[in-house]
Amino acid sequence: MRLDGKSIVVTGASAGMGHAIVERFVKEGARVTAVARRRERLEELAESLKDEPGKIIICTGDIGDENTSARMIDMAVQEFGRLDVLLNVAGIMDDNTAVGDVSDEMLDRLFRINTLGPLYAMRRAVQVFLSQNDESGNIINVTSVGAAHQTAGVAYCASKAALTAATKNTAYMYLEKGIRCNAIAPGGVVTEIPLVMPTPDEFGFGRSSALLTHAPELGMPEDIAEAALFLASDESRFVNGAILTCDGGWTAF
Repeated sequence: MRLDGKSIVVTGASAGMGHAIVERFVKEGARVTAVARRRERLEELAESLKDEPGKIIICTGDIGDENTSARMIDMAVQEFGRLDVLLNVAGIMDDNTAVGDVSDEMLDRLFRINTLGPLYAMRRAVQVFLSQNDESGNIINVTSVGAAHQTAGVAYCASKAALTAATKNTAYMYLEKGIRCNAIAPGGVVTEIPLVMPTPDEFGFGRSSALLTHAPELGMPEDIAEAALFLASDESRFVNGAILTCDGGWTAF
């Protein structure tokens, strides 16, 4: 098993990519702290994985809340004795609004969930990694091709670009401490996001949708889980500061 015994925190675990990642990791022997707002979804996930080689505990809370980030990391350490991997998956989309029309509310919401939440979690994880005194630690952020490819509005693209920059900065800053930090940049993936997205802004969507002409078929959450498995495993020990694009070739155009 490729993750046997590793203590891993996964946010956004109740649906989509986070759900698929938790399933894959527990089947590979990981001890997972699954984090999301919807307790009933997490309980269903835990029940479905009870006979797998790994183990799952659940933590409910808003990832944009600094207290949630500290609590989930501390839960993992208390339950499993250490932390090996933090995987920031939770994120939300905007309504494709361009900068001239974007609201303060939209900017605040997108940056709180997509940028500040992962940064809070990364801060606490690094503190734990350093305290373990074994020159190890692994952070994986799920950013987006939208960080460099205009597939959404300004709030989403900017919030994901900030997370991409934080990924590279963290990899560099802690290189000599043995802490790795990489990111996965998905393109279009089949998730529940379209069901909860706000109504698209007409102007912004008209601009961003022009890029859909060259978009491949949507990926599946399991495709992202396989990429995450590689980055979480020891097979990627020489990969650091990398952004692994998983978009079926969309951004090759």
